[in-house]
Amino acid sequence: MTDSRRGLMLVLSSPSGAGKSTIASRLLALEEELVMSVSCTTRPRRPGEADGTDYRFVDLEKFNLMVEGGELLEHAKVFGNYYGTPRSEVYELIESGNDVLFDIDWQGTQNLKAVARAEVVSVFILPPSTGELERRLEKRAQDPADVIAVRMAKASEEISHWAEYDYVVVNDDLGTALSSVRSILHAERLRRGRQPGLPDFVKMLREGV
Repeated sequence: MTDSRRGLMLVLSSPSGAGKSTIASRLLALEEELVMSVSCTTRPRRPGEADGTDYRFVDLEKFNLMVEGGELLEHAKVFGNYYGTPRSEVYELIESGNDVLFDIDWQGTQNLKAVARAEVVSVFILPPSTGELERRLEKRAQDPADVIAVRMAKASEEISHWAEYDYVVVNDDLGTALSSVRSILHAERLRRGRQPGLPDFVKMLREGV
């Protein structure tokens, strides 16, 4: 029965700096049946990022060809760059019983729900305060001050989409937030509709097998 479980698409979204990427990396280390969705993007590669592991880095022409060819499950423009999720890879994973983790924004989440609502479980990560959000952005030292200012200005708009998500977790303490997201994942795996072998199993129980 458990071998035939259909995977799900677990979406984590948050304003930049709220901790979704850290939670995502911890989840991947703890959950054996969870695989990260590797998005395509037109943005430049950051120090330490690997092509094919963190993102698939493509130019705008290649990205547009993927959109036109229907190769992307969802795509969106974020901070002047384009991001998209390869369709075939995701469905191969969930059909084999793996869950796929998405680290995407609210636009990508809406697009994903539009084409795969039954498979999507969405979680929005909130910071404990705007002051803490700014502190985290400065601490990670990935962006210059002007980019941090843009991200902070954008945060309010991003947070306004919290009610569109299935679950909301406040990341005041990383360990607690991680535990909450794991609980969501474990509960969603047990949904009746994600266990296709369950009707036959119940039938066997009723027949005394």
